[in-house]
Formats: sequence, C-alpha cells, structure tokens
Amino acid sequence: MSALSIKGLTKHYSADDKALTNVTLNVEAGEVIGLIGPSGAGKSTLIRCINRLTEPTSGEVNFQGVNLVGLNRSSLKQSRRQIGMIFQEYALIERLTVMENVLSGRLGYVPFLRSLMRRFPGSDIQRAYALLDRVGLSEHVNKRADALSGGQRQRVGIARALSQQPSLLLIDEPTAALDPKTARQIMRLISDICQEQQLPAIINIHDVNLAKRFVDRIVGLKAGEVVFDGTPEQLNEDQLTRIYGEEDWSSDEAAPEPPTPNFGLVLEPAV
Repeated sequence: MSALSIKGLTKHYSADDKALTNVTLNVEAGEVIGLIGPSGAGKSTLIRCINRLTEPTSGEVNFQGVNLVGLNRSSLKQSRRQIGMIFQEYALIERLTVMENVLSGRLGYVPFLRSLMRRFPGSDIQRAYALLDRVGLSEHVNKRADALSGGQRQRVGIARALSQQPSLLLIDEPTAALDPKTARQIMRLISDICQEQQLPAIINIHDVNLAKRFVDRIVGLKAGEVVFDGTPEQLNEDQLTRIYGEEDWSSDEAAPEPPTPNFGLVLEPAV
C-alpha cells in the first residue's frame, strides 16, 4: 500500500476559479516528489488540501488507511500528528529559542497545561538535540529565532517538523527566499533525511534545476491539473514547454555542485 494515495482531489472556489481538478497520484515510502508549475498552478493548494489546511471540494486523501477528507476535527488532529509541514516563511515563533521552536513540534503529544509551561519529556528534549545536530544547528540551541539567517531558520523548520516523528512531510517552497548555495544545501538535507528514514515527502518548488537534482519524481501542474508525472530524466524540453509554455529551455544549465557539507548525526528511522 502506498504511503499516500490521492484520488480525484479537486478544489474549486467557483465555476471560474478552479485551483485543482481531479488530481490523482500515489506517494511511496521514502519517495521525494517535487511539484513544479507556473505561479497559480495549484502547487500550494495541493499541499494544503492534503492536510486540510484548505478544504477540498471533493476527492480522497488516503493516509495510513484513512481518508483525511472525511475526518472530523478531532480525528484530523490525530492524523496531523503524523504529517510534518515545512513552510516557505518558516512559521517560527521569533521570540523563542531554537530549541523551544523545535520542541513546539511535540505540542500535539503533550498535555495542554504542560505545553503552556513548555515542559517536555526528557526523551523529546534529547531527540531535539539530536535533530539540531543533524541539521547543523547544535551551536545555536539557545539563540532566538529572530537572530538566525534565512537558511538557519529553514533548518529549524525542518528539525521542528521531524520532531513530530512524522510519516509524511509536506514542504511548501523551502528555497524561495534563499541564495543558490543555501538552497542546494537545504534540498540536499531534505533528500538525505528522507532517504535515511524512508520518509515520503512532497515539495512545492519553483526551481526546476533543484527539483531535477534532488527529487525522485516530478509532478508538473498547470491550471490545477497534472500534466506531467515522471522521473527527472523524463522531464525534457517538450514537457517543460507543456507545463510552463514556450521558452528556450536548452539554455537553462544547472550550476556546478558544491562540496557536500557534513552535518553529523544520522538518525534512526522513527518507529
């Protein structure tokens, strides 16, 4: 059984505003899928419909044997524990430390009063330290989030999502505000972690070259419909023209690959 199965997912705001139409795709364990397409193609809407931050008009999102579209609020909250979300704008609490932001990923597992006092089990704290080491931020544990660079903030967002011990990652434009070198480092980090933990991920990404370099499979959206679904090698000039329109794609060369940084600890798969 696929880690995630989407069937006929549709989001129409009106007859003239069709964000998604009949999107169907499966995501396997450990598979990293890159969503590409022009602005307004429905990439962010698709990600938000999967965890129902946006309510679909129709269709199914089957995750761990449950159709998320049919769940009530309480049951949806339970399922969302297993879905890590990484946002373009980081969504950190600026006045809190790096460690406190990472531990906020455990709020769904901690009783309400303890969460108000930010009292977490020792096992959660130990895992947060391990995650921060894994994303290269072990020296910034007690630094406030508003003192970090964009790349560092994105790493905190990754660690926070992983602190949930998720079974699925949804990632919305993780490199949009980053310089090219940092963007490659972030995409490499996400790819490596997903491979280590056999963690499936869907990434909304604008940079086609980054997608071709770091994801296993590419899904192209245009006007809310899937117009391409294949490997990076299958994404040729004709397919890019079908997704984006006419352009000289032959001149779009990838930049040389920089040396791979080593951020230390490799985490065991979540159980």
